[in-house]
Amino acid sequence: MNLSLTAPSPLDYFTALVERDIEFALFEAAISLAQDEYPEVDVQTVLNEVDHLQARVRRRIAADTGPVQKLRVLNQFFFQDLAFAGNVNNYYDPDNSFIHILLHTRRGIPITLAVLWMELAQGLGLSVRGVGFPGHFLVKVNLPMGQVVIDPIDGKSLSREELSERLEPYRRRSGLIDEFETPLGLYLQTAPSRDIIARMLRNLKEIHKSHSDWLRLLAVQERLIVLMPEAWNEYRDRGLAHAQLGHTEQALADLECYLVHADEHVNLDAIADWVDALRRS
Repeated sequence: MNLSLTAPSPLDYFTALVERDIEFALFEAAISLAQDEYPEVDVQTVLNEVDHLQARVRRRIAADTGPVQKLRVLNQFFFQDLAFAGNVNNYYDPDNSFIHILLHTRRGIPITLAVLWMELAQGLGLSVRGVGFPGHFLVKVNLPMGQVVIDPIDGKSLSREELSERLEPYRRRSGLIDEFETPLGLYLQTAPSRDIIARMLRNLKEIHKSHSDWLRLLAVQERLIVLMPEAWNEYRDRGLAHAQLGHTEQALADLECYLVHADEHVNLDAIADWVDALRRS
């Protein structure tokens, strides 16, 4: 038997984390997203840093402390003592999506703050889940008196009225303002680990696309396809990134795959034109 002593590539490592189970190790996968940009990031070192934070907050909690008090202590520790918050001055910096940088700058975007906060909360025995709310990732906590929805930017709980108000712009943009509008509860469903990582990657995707940074965009697309191998739009977008980089064969393979499998008909003609142009090149 031949044993390979070569370290896995960042993409191979990510694949090993996410390809098997529906609910994989969310926090470890989130840390690993930085390895395309920062290949020196060691996931275990970052996990150890978080274990240290976990130990610090645990020392503040007695053995018989109930979940409500645990939540108060955690929020005091996370948002007040450590001063984690949103990076309002540079919201679209890709570094906001990387856990190891968040741990040092203590500034991020809602979803990275949420992923770190949930890791600490679960270590305290709290029942917490992520919520893929439109436009702003949230977390929810199950407490004896019911469920509380929290903004990971500042730790404040949100009432149904505040949630509905935040949802209003999304409903208007989506044409969902009518007598049969979707109940609020449907927007507060638990986000699976796979959806959370996909949302983190798509944040990066939009940033790189807006800067025409095709090489970085391609790295993100590789991960999205590993994560969701039947998300045909991601093959289309990987193919377009390949085309921008002059990778004709790879672009054709992805775009032809999209044309075969895509259910939507919105941009099929445009993609077919891309394929024809690539074949002639």
